[in-house]
Amino acid sequence: MNYPEMAFITQRLHDHSVGDVSSAARTALDGVSLQRSKAGDTVAVAVGSRGISGISTIVRETVRFLKGSGLAPFIVPAMGSHGGNTPGGQVATLGRLGITESAIGAPIKASPDVVKTGRLKTGSPILLDANAAGADHVVVINRIKPHTKFRGPLGSGLTKMLTIGLGKGQGAGVYHRAAVQHSFGILQEAAEVIFSNLSVLFGLAVLEDGYQHVAKIVAVKPNMWFREESVLLEEARSMMPAIPFDPIDILVIDQIGKEISGIGMDSNITGRHRDIVGDFVTAPHAKRIFVRDLSPASDGNGNGIGLADVTTKRLVDALDLEKTYANAITAISPEKAALPIHFPTDRQCLNACLKTIGMVPPEKVRLVRVKNTLAVEHLWVSKALESDIHADSNIRVVSPWETLAFDEEGNLPEMKE
Repeated sequence: MNYPEMAFITQRLHDHSVGDVSSAARTALDGVSLQRSKAGDTVAVAVGSRGISGISTIVRETVRFLKGSGLAPFIVPAMGSHGGNTPGGQVATLGRLGITESAIGAPIKASPDVVKTGRLKTGSPILLDANAAGADHVVVINRIKPHTKFRGPLGSGLTKMLTIGLGKGQGAGVYHRAAVQHSFGILQEAAEVIFSNLSVLFGLAVLEDGYQHVAKIVAVKPNMWFREESVLLEEARSMMPAIPFDPIDILVIDQIGKEISGIGMDSNITGRHRDIVGDFVTAPHAKRIFVRDLSPASDGNGNGIGLADVTTKRLVDALDLEKTYANAITAISPEKAALPIHFPTDRQCLNACLKTIGMVPPEKVRLVRVKNTLAVEHLWVSKALESDIHADSNIRVVSPWETLAFDEEGNLPEMKE
């Protein structure tokens, strides 16, 4: 098998870093009114499973602010069925993000138990984490960005955390099943019911720039919740990175994982998504997607691997199928847990891709390799993309063109930063 020549490139992305995350968090929190609370009130601080930039610092500053106001905060894992939907698994997931009781200065209360706090118009119950429901107040912290599964004015952000995240495994399953007939617009309806039955002090929205740096932290009041989240979503969308080539014959992704995206690899970056609520194929229109590895931080959860065409045996061996299947079933997406064809080495995987893209000679293959869908500043690309590179002033070629090479075991060398 002949392989194309490749070069290492960098692209300039949106750069809007706040710099000092602690200072930005304190500034956002300084504008929060706590008039509805009184000294000694308990506050459930909802934190999810995503690898948000500076998340441990943001959570720590939030806890410090609440304590300084005379309140008694504690952390609640708000991650639906992630972490295997077990208290130990969800505490461990938070720990990998640097969120521990000692580091944050507040206890973590993890439980799969939920209580009903109302019903949707469809009759489906609105379920809420029992510890959060039992607190005097709730605070929600999350990154806002376009969702991988649905399009709408509210993507992945505060409303999703308040409903699906705090719904635990049971609630997340209810919302996803209901969305098949009624769309994910039900999340706003559910949030409105929660607001009427629960004291939500504020949401802390985090936006990231193209380099995964914190670009903005905003404290959102309940009475401005949906309007402000919608505006912040569009701002987040404008800063999102992208793979700057279209179409692509083969897209190689070194790692997928839950801390990278809810489906392992962000469909807004890969351009590929499929499940019962809707399929789509957009730029970069990759004919074949080859995923090399599962990130260690994903803790065996390989949800999303079903969006790949080819993978390695080492990734398959790293899967915790119980966690993967639980996540996929809760999200009504069993197809995302389906295992693609897999081989022992990267060479064999690439050969399978090259043999299934049509009559494309090696020198014409449009191949792109990224570390993961959060990190697309640095890419390896084939020489067939050279004219695209010259046409884009944001791209710089860093290395000479060299034939794609493998190590002694038939695998690709690790990507440099």
